[in-house]
Amino acid sequence: MDVLIVGAGSMGTWFGDGIDARVTFADLDRDAAATAAETVGGDVTDLEGETTFDVVCLAVPMAYVTDAIAAQADRAERAIVDVSGVMEPAITAMERHAPELERVSLHPLFAPERAPGSIAVVRARSGPVTDELLAALEQRGNELLETTAVEHDEAMETVQAATHAAVLSFALVAESVPDGFETPIYEELRRLARQMTAGTPRVYADIQDTFDGADAVADAAAEIAAAGPEELEALYREAAANWHDERDERDEHDERRDTGGNTT
Repeated sequence: MDVLIVGAGSMGTWFGDGIDARVTFADLDRDAAATAAETVGGDVTDLEGETTFDVVCLAVPMAYVTDAIAAQADRAERAIVDVSGVMEPAITAMERHAPELERVSLHPLFAPERAPGSIAVVRARSGPVTDELLAALEQRGNELLETTAVEHDEAMETVQAATHAAVLSFALVAESVPDGFETPIYEELRRLARQMTAGTPRVYADIQDTFDGADAVADAAAEIAAAGPEELEALYREAAANWHDERDERDEHDERRDTGGNTT
């Protein structure tokens, strides 16, 4: 199987390394394509060309994935996939520009250096080629999370946009404290802030531009800041009910499954 990976960043390199195929990279930065090809034992080709491949994978920033699909779909003979991180626009663009091909959208829910992990998968039009690619990723220790484009993108409003906004807000306002004053919650937030700010700013900017979620965090912070003691207690109880009810329901579900439905 011959696979063209458009985008030679960390995610494109991860995908090329995770599949069992002859891989070729194309990127605006030809040096980056050469580096990725050297890393996984692949080749380099021009971003614009007439050579076709069994599969074309778009590993570009989510803001550019629809344009990249439109530009590269004609180079795919059997399947087109993406690992951009946004699914509804990608799936729609694939259907428009490659209606006869197998079409799958993937979102690795981890940074490439933390692989393996869970991969969200939307099989818009599956078949033997994409099944083989997904099987290879599973064999590398990844867990495939089957979903829909709508479910995925709605989840990312919380999982990415709101979460990142909350952590980045803490990172911006937190001040240095003397040693010994740390609490467990502060320590955990500090760890998350350090982890997040060691990443790529453009990636986080693309997420905020693509998914809603940050406004809700800002609204909640403003409500907390304006609340009196009784109002704050009510907000705390509301938050506790949201999280503990969800956890208790999940624990009960797991217990029923483990005991065959009998919890007595």
